[in-house]
Formats: sequence, structure tokens, C-alpha cells
Amino acid sequence: MKKLVLAAIALVCSLQLAVAQKADADMQKAVDKALAATQDAKKAAKPATWIKLAEAYMKAYNNPTSNITMGLDKQTFQMMSSEKPQSVSAVEIEGTQLEKWSLSHVDVFFNASGMLVMTVVTKPSVKGDLLGEAAKAYSKAFELGGKEKDIAPKMKEIEDDYINDALNAYRLGDMARASDLFLGAADVSALAPSAARNFEASYNSAFTAMSVKNYDRAEALLNACVENGYFSDGNVYANLSECALAKADTTAAKNYLAGGLVSYPNNPIILTNLINLYLQTKEDPAKIVELLDEAKKTLPDNASLYFVEGNIYTNIKEYDKAVAAYENGLKISPEYDMCYYGIANVAVERAKDLEAEREALDIRNYKKYDELTDKLNQVYAEAIPPFEKCYEVSKDEQVKSVAATYLKQLSFILRNKDPKYMEAYGKWDAIVKGNAQ
Repeated sequence: MKKLVLAAIALVCSLQLAVAQKADADMQKAVDKALAATQDAKKAAKPATWIKLAEAYMKAYNNPTSNITMGLDKQTFQMMSSEKPQSVSAVEIEGTQLEKWSLSHVDVFFNASGMLVMTVVTKPSVKGDLLGEAAKAYSKAFELGGKEKDIAPKMKEIEDDYINDALNAYRLGDMARASDLFLGAADVSALAPSAARNFEASYNSAFTAMSVKNYDRAEALLNACVENGYFSDGNVYANLSECALAKADTTAAKNYLAGGLVSYPNNPIILTNLINLYLQTKEDPAKIVELLDEAKKTLPDNASLYFVEGNIYTNIKEYDKAVAAYENGLKISPEYDMCYYGIANVAVERAKDLEAEREALDIRNYKKYDELTDKLNQVYAEAIPPFEKCYEVSKDEQVKSVAATYLKQLSFILRNKDPKYMEAYGKWDAIVKGNAQ
């Protein structure tokens, strides 16, 4: 229903030289010393004092993983590590089997090839939000005259560290922590010297907050995204509607989805949620077409608006209106693959209805069964030309693959009705197999 946005960030996966981990007490002592210096009025006026504090926080943050080199194999890791794992267990993360070793301060994860692919700190050397404190110290140094060329890269590193940690928390299913960490990244990005908030991180914080039903945080962050022009291809509207529904405000939910549909008519989440909401509230989903009519006035040559209209009618089983909408889209854009796909899909949906009707028959009603079977074969045959046209004009390999798969299945179903279908089955079977290789 929702979508997490993942930016191309510098994940900490490169090979590094291992540095000996220091005692937690030494890290705390260094932080305390740097903090004490900021309490001295004379020293606190110098950028260097705050830079030293930031560095102390960052050293404490990095300390638990300072003797760990990403990308090592298990055997080499064991040789380099100063401690043995307290426990070893098998875990599945995002559908991938990994082996987790729990050390005193960190969990390390090896893939099936035995390569170290992820680390998660379980016991920081110093308590508290070390990344946040470091960022505030660097920002203070900049305010006092520190050079942007020195401080800005450090702030970006902190932002990326937050995001790396957030992604790891997300992968481990700890959505509350992931939300906090994404929010940390967003907050750091807004500090001087950059002062350009990362709304992608804000969106991801909202997304993960919704997973743990923290709708107040999610709503505030999503509204801030809207106010600043960040919409995540319309997903922000879909998520705001979910926040509204969590508060039983169906009117607000409809308004969010309606506004999102006009701006992002191709967003499938918005369309599906809006249709479902109209059905739940027992209102006519066809009213959604009225919203599209407003968009058509602004974008009269946008064939995708007719594709969306066709999808609406398909969802509520008004198939003739659906086909008419798709055909109107093709009048604007004769090579629009998705409108051909929509027409073919209408035939598929009609076939599903006929199949359900046939299955519900009394077993003794042979005449009606044969009648429905003939209709079913006719509808199957009607689906083939638009699927063929979709395959012919589409430049999207995924769309072509889906169309080819349907054509293979339909040709197989009809293979005994006409030799041409058996011949077509051989053609599409070869294409589908070729796509799979």
C-alpha cells in the first residue's frame, strides 16, 4: 500500500582497514572532556572547540565497529576479531538468509557466501544520540565562523550514517527505530550550513511511523512534505489518506486521494484506495471520473487520464464504459500500450466472471454449461488482438513480458479450437521462455 523511497546513498560497505576498538570508558572520557571545554566561555567562542566535541561524538559512534571490516569472509573475520561471538543464529532479512553473530557491542551478518554484509550496533560506547549531538556541534562551529568546506562534508556524512542505520533498522523490522533515524537524517540536513531539508528522509520517517501506528508523527511529516513540494510521485497523498482513515475521517481521506489523483493520475495506490474508499462508504466510485474530467480540461492530450478512467470502470465491472475510455485514450495516442492492455484486461475480467458463473452451475445443467463455455472461448479470443497490439507497440520490457505470458496462456486454452492458436502457442511459449533466460 505504501512505498519506502530509497535514495542512492553511500552505504558503509567498502573495504576499510580495521582500527582497534577502544574501551567504552575512554570514549566517555573523551566526550566529557570535549563537553567541559564548551562550558568555558573563552573556549566556547572558538569553532575548534565545537569541532573537537563533534569529533569526540563521532569517534564514540564509530568505536563499536572500528575493528570490523565490511566485505570480509567469516574465516578472515574470525582471525581479525578480538572476540568470539556470544551467539550464532540464522535470520531472514528481506527474503535473504543470513547468519548473525552477536558480539559484545555489535551484531554482524554474513550472506550465503560467507561475506560480511551488514553490522548493527547493539551497545554504543557512549549513550545518547551521538550523531545528532555531533551534528549540532558541527553546526555550532559553523555559526562561530568555521569553514563551510570543512564542515558541510562532515554534516553529509552524519546524514548518510543516519540513513544507513535507518535502513538497517528497517530491514530488521524495527520500524519505530527506523522512523527515529530517518527523522534524524532529515533534521540534520536542515542544520546550517546546508539548511536544505531532506524531505525524502522525512517521507521515509513518516512511512515507517505509520507501520507502528504513530499517525501523528506521520501526518505532520507528510503535511510538511506537501507544503515544500515533495510528493513522492503521489504516495504522500495516499499515506495522508491512511492517516485520516486511522482517525476515522473519511472525508479528509477522500480529499487527499482526490487531490492526489488529479495531480498523479497514474499512481495505482491512489486509484485503488480511492475506489475502495468509495465502495466502503457505499458511494458511487464512478464519481471519481468527475475528478478526472477536471484534469482532462488542463491536460486534454493526456491519454493516461483515459487509461485511469478505464481502470475505474473495470474495477466496478462497467466493462463497456471501460473499453470506451481506453479507446478514447488511443484516439489521442494510438501507440499507447497501456490502453491496449486495458482493453485486453477487460476481456480477461469478463472471462473471470463467466468462469465464476459456470462454476456455480448445477452439475446437471449441461446446456447452460456449454453455452457459457462457448461465451468464455469467445471472450478469450477477443483478448488476443489487444494483447498482441500491446506487445507490438510497447517499449517496456515488463509490459511486453506480461502481454506475452497472457498470449501464451490464451493460445493454449484455445489450441483445440483452431490450428492457428496452437501455432501461436508455440510462438509465445518461445518468447516467454526467452524472456526468462
